[in-house]
Amino acid sequence: MLSKWKALKKTTRSNAITYAIVIVAYLIIQLLSGLGLLSSLFTGLLVPLCTYVILAVSLNLVVGFLGELSLGHAGFMCVGAFASAFFSRCMEQAIPASGVRFLIALIIGAVCAGIFGILIGIPVLRLKGDYLAIVTLAFGEIIKNVINVLFIGRDENGFHFSTKDALSLNMSADGDVIINGPQGITGTPKDSTFTVGIILILITLFLVTNLIHSRSGRAIMAIRDNRIAAESIGINITKYKLMAFAISAALAGVAGVLYAHNLSTLTATPKNFGYNMSIMILVFVVLGGIGSIRGSIIAAVVLTLLPEMLRGLSDYRMLIYAIVLILMMLFNWAPKAIEWREKYLSRLPFLARKKGESTGKEEV
Repeated sequence: MLSKWKALKKTTRSNAITYAIVIVAYLIIQLLSGLGLLSSLFTGLLVPLCTYVILAVSLNLVVGFLGELSLGHAGFMCVGAFASAFFSRCMEQAIPASGVRFLIALIIGAVCAGIFGILIGIPVLRLKGDYLAIVTLAFGEIIKNVINVLFIGRDENGFHFSTKDALSLNMSADGDVIINGPQGITGTPKDSTFTVGIILILITLFLVTNLIHSRSGRAIMAIRDNRIAAESIGINITKYKLMAFAISAALAGVAGVLYAHNLSTLTATPKNFGYNMSIMILVFVVLGGIGSIRGSIIAAVVLTLLPEMLRGLSDYRMLIYAIVLILMMLFNWAPKAIEWREKYLSRLPFLARKKGESTGKEEV
């Protein structure tokens, strides 16, 4: 058995370890939940935790492997969340089977976010560095503000649209307001579960890891390492940059679907889909190690659970949180820490990183 394991490719072993970590964590949490050892607060964080993991892994595809700084991930998440919530709210009576309805909502959320990723990516990916970050950040803010002024209702005459207020929809007495401006969408079916979240994480990992170890993935990383050299050997820069950006946006849309179907009321607030959300997702990627899929997962879990676990410490909670952020940054990026990890952790395959992974340059 051990010889067969060693005979597998290094990338295959690494991917198997990542999948195993997610599955083992799921089984442990299910066991603790069955024994009644999980608090209601921790249980309520499980679905958001899965959402953040998907967002971190998908953003790492753009930041870590494509080498572009994007701050519009919250915008793509918002598109997927509201598109899917709108569908589920409209079709709740027509499609009573929650599993089928949620699956269709997932597809709609991913497709809508992916389309926006393509539409935004075509002009935006001509930019680099800070300029790209500023434009993608503006996209996220525009999406949020557009939804906050959008009113959509439905009655026997069909759908009614307005950007003024709910009264200007001019619906009949039996009409139903679906999107109510800043109040968002109320009554979305709560179809998201921790099990569904874990399945979506595994699907996300499968898509991203297979992409980065494919021919297209090698082309994407070649563009990141040296754009001019990649273009000189015939790599279509626009094609592969747009591919990575669209896939990342679609996966952010999937995270938005999971997030939307875990809330009774979905609103486009700065906390949910604003600048701070995009920065938080970027923090997961940076602290976990740019280009490290496993690191993104660990960082998302730790930084999501830590503030809640320290809530009892009141005034010292955010101080400890900040110290942990600094320590994680030093552990991932300090030269001495990198040297120590390579020396002492290289014997532990589930802890060690592949050579170059801390800088996003994985061996393929």
